[in-house]
Amino acid sequence: MPSPSTLRVVEYARIAGRLVMKFFSRFLFITVLLFACHPASAEKRVALVVGNSNYKNAAVLPNPGNDATAIAATLKSAGFDVVDSRLDLTASEMRRALRDFADQARDSDVAVIYYAGHGIEIDGTNYLIPTDATLQRDTDVYDEAFSLDRILLTTEPARQLRLVIVDACRNNPFAETMKRTVSSRTISRGLARIEPTSTNTLVAFAAKAGLTALDGNSRNSPYATALVRHIATPGLDVRRAFGYIRDDVLQATGNRQEPYVYGSLGGADIALVPVAPVAPALPTANAQSEIRRDFELALQVGNQSAMSAFLAQYPDGFYASLAKLQLDKIAAEEARVAATETARLAEQERARLAAAGAQRKDQEKAAADAKDAEERRLAAEKTKQAVQEQVAEAERRRVAADMPAAGKLAESRIAAADTSADAPAAGAVAIERTQRPSLASPSLNSSSLNSPSLASPSLASPSLASPSLASLSPEPPAGPPQPSQADLAKSVQAELRRVGCLTGAADGEWSTASQRSLTLFNKHAGTKFNVRLASLDALDAIKLKPGRVCPLACEHGFRPDGETCSRIVCAEGSFLNDGNECEKRRAKRPVARREPEEQTAARAYRAAREWLNQEAGVPPPRAASGQIICDRGGCRPIERGCHLEFRTTAQGGPYEGGGGNVQICR
Repeated sequence: MPSPSTLRVVEYARIAGRLVMKFFSRFLFITVLLFACHPASAEKRVALVVGNSNYKNAAVLPNPGNDATAIAATLKSAGFDVVDSRLDLTASEMRRALRDFADQARDSDVAVIYYAGHGIEIDGTNYLIPTDATLQRDTDVYDEAFSLDRILLTTEPARQLRLVIVDACRNNPFAETMKRTVSSRTISRGLARIEPTSTNTLVAFAAKAGLTALDGNSRNSPYATALVRHIATPGLDVRRAFGYIRDDVLQATGNRQEPYVYGSLGGADIALVPVAPVAPALPTANAQSEIRRDFELALQVGNQSAMSAFLAQYPDGFYASLAKLQLDKIAAEEARVAATETARLAEQERARLAAAGAQRKDQEKAAADAKDAEERRLAAEKTKQAVQEQVAEAERRRVAADMPAAGKLAESRIAAADTSADAPAAGAVAIERTQRPSLASPSLNSSSLNSPSLASPSLASPSLASPSLASLSPEPPAGPPQPSQADLAKSVQAELRRVGCLTGAADGEWSTASQRSLTLFNKHAGTKFNVRLASLDALDAIKLKPGRVCPLACEHGFRPDGETCSRIVCAEGSFLNDGNECEKRRAKRPVARREPEEQTAARAYRAAREWLNQEAGVPPPRAASGQIICDRGGCRPIERGCHLEFRTTAQGGPYEGGGGNVQICR
């Protein structure tokens, strides 16, 4: 039981809380009236829409005029403060339009320029072509066209977002007639890749750099049709909007045209059309208002003593069940902290014994203790997650019970957020620069995003459900279906294969190889996701990467070459070392070797014998000729310079057999 002093402090706090709530209610009511009487200040949004169709010295384009008209109507209906729409501009008219728009964008928050028409790329620079351009030589582009950098400079005064949409990725209409003043000057099809130098700037191309866009068979091009469908969605982040646009264009063109977005934005969501503000609902009187206020006070204190004091005063009822759940949450957090500390100490002890070279028995015991502590830590994490889900569900029902209207609005917002979370991530479109997830709140750090408590809801055990939670509401609201752990693991593995971090198959089993691949992604992407489990946060972050994240790993004898491995060929006189590098072969040097004692003694004996023969006047033996003679004395080689002849016994030959071969030397 809490002490009388604790109860007294809680009672004083409860009274003070009532006074504060009354003051806050009156203040909120007055504030709502003031906002109802005076319109809220909104950000200024301006747009310039240009469509060039009727070219005087090039083929007429049927779609740009229609596309520009549709985009201008969409932006006007979206509530843009200024929408300057102009068609078929000459060079002088286009220059004046840019000057006028620069003045309008000077005090704006969002500035958008949409251009549809012909555009070309020369020496890596993109140019937009007015309708009166002739471009007889490649150098005329500097006088008769407008570089994309000049267009970006017009949007520079905008404070929050600068967006340039270029639907000009078409074939160069002047390629056959344009003369080149320098043979080395490159003129490619489509537009070149661009990297904006200003912050909060995006450049959207209708097709990837170096490729051309399709006009389609309808009144508007596939890219303009997708823009009209998604660009003015209220509250939709601009990066996610271009993700939907990319998907629609790929589907409409049979994957022949892929829009691309260049540039980067911050972590906060930026929508071209903000969501209309909703006036907060005033709190209504409730039969249990006193108990609710005391519970909210204890909830703000947020410790075990405050919740225990509340239960002592209100042991039964709706809010008593909520207070018990809060106590379970506090206990689960304390158990998690204790298990984490125990696991850390056990791992330190195991590492210490391994470094000190302790006995194998002690090291095995320390490793088993560390493994057991880690399992208890994971179990505590799962328990905490399950309790947090129960508390969140109970809090949602409490809000719905206290404020029915506000509760319905909250449910609709939660359902909308869940639906948007299931949609494909906008970063999986072609944003070539690494960006933070557009759905992440600026207040969240990497540790909270990668915490095991935010992992998949399928980790919560059904046995952890409290009976008090079931008594709060007879019909829990149906949420969106969550993927199973196997499906989630398979999706994460597929995305890891796409970004080059996993070489195995996406089989849905979160094995050691999958954990190593997620570790590689954390290393090269700068994230800190828990590699033991496949989570939705990790899946969303990987989807945001447009291309390869992990470097290409090649076998020995090969080196990375783009997306493939090329064989390493070393020059003559070099060889491939163990470090996979060509190394110059060193020349062989003579190595002195010590002869065995038997050879040394034999050589000394031969030298002494030759010296004795020289002293005695014995001529040196002649070298053998390769023939052999055998007699009663045995077999011996024929000396060089001698030969064999057959002699009878009478001629001096051997007496056996009446004669034989003898050695004749001259």
